[in-house]
Amino acid sequence: MAGETLNSHPRPLPGGEGAWRLAALVVAVGLLVVACRRSGETQSERKLPLSPCRVEGIEYQALCGTLEVFEDRAAKQGRKIGLRVVVVPALAATPEPDPLVLLAGGPGQAASEAPVLKMVDRIHRNRDIVLVDQRGTGGSHPLKCNPDPPDAGFAAKFDDAFREEDFRKCVKGYDADPRLYTTPIAMEDLDEVREALGYSKLNLWGISYGTRAALVYMRQYPERVRTATLDGVAPLSLYLPLTMPRDAQRALDLLFEHCEKDAACSKAFPELRARVKAMLDRMEQEPVRVTVKDPLTGVPEEITLSRRVFLQMLFGQLYSPEVAMLVPLMLDRATQGDWAPFVALSQGVSGGLSDTVSHGMFFSVVCTEDAPFITDEAIDREASGTWLGPQMVRNMLEPCRVWPKGTVPEKYREPVTSKAPVLLLSGELDPVTPPAWGDEAKKTLPNSLHVVVPGVGHNTMGLGCIQSLMADFVKQGSVEGLKSECGPELTRPPFFTSFAGPVP
Repeated sequence: MAGETLNSHPRPLPGGEGAWRLAALVVAVGLLVVACRRSGETQSERKLPLSPCRVEGIEYQALCGTLEVFEDRAAKQGRKIGLRVVVVPALAATPEPDPLVLLAGGPGQAASEAPVLKMVDRIHRNRDIVLVDQRGTGGSHPLKCNPDPPDAGFAAKFDDAFREEDFRKCVKGYDADPRLYTTPIAMEDLDEVREALGYSKLNLWGISYGTRAALVYMRQYPERVRTATLDGVAPLSLYLPLTMPRDAQRALDLLFEHCEKDAACSKAFPELRARVKAMLDRMEQEPVRVTVKDPLTGVPEEITLSRRVFLQMLFGQLYSPEVAMLVPLMLDRATQGDWAPFVALSQGVSGGLSDTVSHGMFFSVVCTEDAPFITDEAIDREASGTWLGPQMVRNMLEPCRVWPKGTVPEKYREPVTSKAPVLLLSGELDPVTPPAWGDEAKKTLPNSLHVVVPGVGHNTMGLGCIQSLMADFVKQGSVEGLKSECGPELTRPPFFTSFAGPVP
């Protein structure tokens, strides 16, 4: 998600301009040969024409097509939109009939643009991989909305001002009704794609926000789900971005705790937690003005860092332990007035994000499915005692004041109950969908297994042990007897104590 490259960990994006930084498969003849070897029944059922194509980031040639659907599915009239559909045919001559379908994160990421196919190589041997850009993303009538002007300069990336006119301009410029780009409607799209491709059942693979989408599909079309793998679990009881301050604080506390218990880290950065807290208190009184070089151009620019912007950028750096291994060093330098490492790390995490995420789709989802259920009292309660505080949530929801809101079905926010086999995956260090949310989802998923992976942040599929576990799960179609090989020896990567790297 809250969920966004996947990297593979889609990040939920905050509102306001600071938001845009915080919330990236065999030649044509071969494909035709594989298609001809399928059962006659499957091919006769395929209604959607597909053509050989190349998709950036996918090493195999794929089959691509566009399925036109009504934007207003309930009315069944008016504007139609094209859904981009990519099928990466199984490598086996006689593949299994049910494909693996990726549901990407964000909200706002496009499945066809997520560089995750190598993670499911074992599954791809025997099953098609299906990538459908959810309405409002990628090649499916994207709702782009990036208020940063191309010539705004590097300093604008650290500006958290909310400019209402920018969001109104986005909405006015759409050839679309943003109220109709919600998860339940998108899952109706997905089932129409399934039918058009001639598949009877699907193996769902949801990542971050995609886990919400998968759960919604499971509720709407229970008979169509063979298995579901949910990585970075966002059950319907998780309201974006209500619990982000609390969950981020937990991840940050773990960072400090692990540094304090690490001899090299604690020696290099003594009393780091207290020093950072004191720095944040000063920033609360007066933002920091600093001249830094744009990491990409080298041109010096003066930027203003508020406490709020600093913490939002820091939050993004906690998604991946491979990035977070630099955070104590960065924080230590910042407390000494050296902001260059913070600026460079922030740019590394958020750079190019606006090109890969449809921010408008993010707000169409959050402003309809989450914001109406979030009260001021809940914001204050969930943010109590956290460094990010309640204002982070309020800032992220601010665009919802002007964003068109759709509707959701009655009881939409009730927990999803399903008898389908479900593999729940959580990273121990996840700052946005920590393991507690996987536990919550498991309560109403009786045929599920929840695996918490040590030393991992948001999304776990980068690990070979998890890739093997998922492949075994999809192959047998059950969690019975499944055991994770991701053992307790998995730990957070060693912290950098200097820019030369960790202590050997």
